[in-house]
Amino acid sequence: MLQGDKIWIGQGDNPCYLLLNQANRHGLITGASGTGKTVTLKVLAEGFSQAGVPVFMADVKGDVTGMCQAGDDTENIAKRVVRFGIENWSLRGCPTRLWDMTDGTGIPVRITVSDMGPTLLSRLLGLTEVQEGVLNIVFRVADDAGMLLIDLKDLRAMLNYVGEHAKEYEMEYGRVSSQSVGAILRALIAVEDQGGDIFFGEPALELSDWFACAPSGEGYVNILNAAKLINSPQVYAMFLLWMLSELFETLPEAGDLDKPKFVFFFDEAHLLFNDMPKDLLDKIIQVVKLIRSKAVGVYFITQSPSDIPDEVLAQLSNRIQHGLRAYTPAEQKAVRAAAASFRENPTFDAEAALQEVGTGEALVSLLNENGQPSIVERAKILPPQCLMAQASDASIATVLEAQMTLMEKYGTAIDRESAYEMIAEARELSAEEARLAAERAQLEKERAEFEAMKAKEEAKAQKEAEKAAEKAEREAQKAAEKAEREAERARIAAEKEAAKEEERRYKEEQKKKDQLSKTASSIIGQIGREASRQIIRGLFGSLKK
Repeated sequence: MLQGDKIWIGQGDNPCYLLLNQANRHGLITGASGTGKTVTLKVLAEGFSQAGVPVFMADVKGDVTGMCQAGDDTENIAKRVVRFGIENWSLRGCPTRLWDMTDGTGIPVRITVSDMGPTLLSRLLGLTEVQEGVLNIVFRVADDAGMLLIDLKDLRAMLNYVGEHAKEYEMEYGRVSSQSVGAILRALIAVEDQGGDIFFGEPALELSDWFACAPSGEGYVNILNAAKLINSPQVYAMFLLWMLSELFETLPEAGDLDKPKFVFFFDEAHLLFNDMPKDLLDKIIQVVKLIRSKAVGVYFITQSPSDIPDEVLAQLSNRIQHGLRAYTPAEQKAVRAAAASFRENPTFDAEAALQEVGTGEALVSLLNENGQPSIVERAKILPPQCLMAQASDASIATVLEAQMTLMEKYGTAIDRESAYEMIAEARELSAEEARLAAERAQLEKERAEFEAMKAKEEAKAQKEAEKAAEKAEREAQKAAEKAEREAERARIAAEKEAAKEEERRYKEEQKKKDQLSKTASSIIGQIGREASRQIIRGLFGSLKK
């Protein structure tokens, strides 16, 4: 409950006030289940809201929405008001905005993959050091190529793209193994199953919308519906860690103000630190240490102080410790450590009191005006003015109606051109180029085949022409040879005919000669015989004389 420049939280021997100018020194609300941490959370949150300080908190159990609705005027509340001596008491709700990361009824909360960055994303995906190195390369390649990583399909496309071109990037960025890419892709499936496909995207959350105040001047209580989200502890823890880091990186230095600009309540804080890598833990410690100068208060809510690393615990100056249970040696040690962290009050034993306090009661130590922890008080926590339970459907509907402007801004997811589309377009262009190249190759092949066929046909025609020429030549040669043979035969025949004719003429001439010879012979014979007779007669005539 706000009283001037301080929030009245509880009443012990003395009232317990959280001074607004000390609220950015951070705080811790711890206690076993059922001891009243949520009520304390509401008392603090509504006090900040009434002081004009916007608040963010996650609704893990589903009952924080009651902050938007006035509390019930019960007899128990009335008795507590009288017992505490609260003046000007009124039951009222706070100006509230409901947000949701799981596609519920609140304003959708989205961030881009680039906003989360490779370090937090590696933590979210549970990657090894080598796999985180590959993820860093993927982010660097995307940045250098001007490819936006907005949602998980962008990251998946980029992983595949870098994996496919690993050889090209190896000399400039380092080795990217297909095994690491495959492991990251498998881890993405688990995140998608936890709702990461809804969480990553646009329009991305602008934290300035969480720094708003209502027209009345009261700070809005921004409630993130985490009832389902808590079943995805990795996504839940990484989102809240991103938010804390984003606040640190974007807010300007403010120094010590009269009141914080913003207060951040981190419920189920142990989820953030489970198996936290050292480099990431160092980052959280740095942010918690330095974000105070940005006028932001961070309050961790968990069951035991031992859930928080000592380096972080040392930065949490405002402490409200509800009852702790000590059934085991480890729990007893945690109780002793929690009691020892308080500035001692001589009127009671803090260690014993931590095991005795009931529901709605706590050990409280807050910073005084000099920034010193006050002596621990065993105090009853004030009742919240808002509803302790979950808000009614009518109250939820009223809140949803009042935040329609933000719903119009964030309600509809958009999917602008980013790595997925650019890679798909590049692949389409490559496919088109490949298709055109294939067509050109096919045309070249067909032309080559045509030219080859043409050349073959020409060669065949030439060969056939040569064959025809050879055949014609052979036939001409044969014809010439035949003609020559015919001529030779004709010549021989002619010669034979001539020889025969010559022989015939010869024979005829011979015959004629023979006949002439015979005739001559006959004549000569006759002449001879006649001559002979004449000669003989002459001889004989001479002899007679």
